[in-house]
Amino acid sequence: MIFTIASKELKTLFASPLAWVVLTLFQIIIGYAFLRRLDDFLQLQPQLVQMANPPGATELVAAPLFGTAAALLLFAVPVLAMRLIAEERRNQTMVLLMSAPISMTEIVFGKFLGFLAFLLVIVALTALMPLSLAGATRLDYGLLAGLAVGLALLAAAFAAVGLFVSCLTAHPVVAAIGAFAALLGMVLTGDAAGDSLRARGWTVAASVAQVFSPIRNFEPFGKGMLDTQALACLALLIALALTLAIRQLDAQRLRG
Repeated sequence: MIFTIASKELKTLFASPLAWVVLTLFQIIIGYAFLRRLDDFLQLQPQLVQMANPPGATELVAAPLFGTAAALLLFAVPVLAMRLIAEERRNQTMVLLMSAPISMTEIVFGKFLGFLAFLLVIVALTALMPLSLAGATRLDYGLLAGLAVGLALLAAAFAAVGLFVSCLTAHPVVAAIGAFAALLGMVLTGDAAGDSLRARGWTVAASVAQVFSPIRNFEPFGKGMLDTQALACLALLIALALTLAIRQLDAQRLRG
């Protein structure tokens, strides 16, 4: 049943004009950023050839490109996630789902996986841009794979938070604003809180605060590092947001 809901959610997204608008704008901005980075890389060639171990296109083009994509997801995911539950409740179709012989866990995971599949299309399209340079220059495929995995995990974390916020209201616009505020709050306060706690020697509390700093947890992937702590923090944020979403829907079902 989870995959049935996921398939329906993915088809609904591809049938939505809003999703296509967001996807188009995302690709236009990413394409422009890619061409700018590529132009800068080509202009640096005279200086790079004089270096003993110069950085390549992956470091100078792909890594900043994925950083730009991560920032864009901060805006795109709340807009796309707002309809996951909030629109179902506004259209009174959520009543049918909640009265069906399926658990809230299946509903949440189904919608999350369907939404994530759409976001993975964005990640794949982003990765294809630097891959298009494979015939003209040497690429660091390990770093490129790390960037793609990191961006996919970041997208999953954003999607989980957006899904949870969408469970809190029947108004999609409110859900979008709430999800963006939650994600922006994590970006702005997560790093500061973690650094402050770490400076005081509270390493355990700092590690907990890092869970709510998804952008910082993405950064090691951009350096070609497999940071198990960053990986665990992203996984914990996803699990926490999905658990809260399940509990919220269970509470709504009990209230009728």
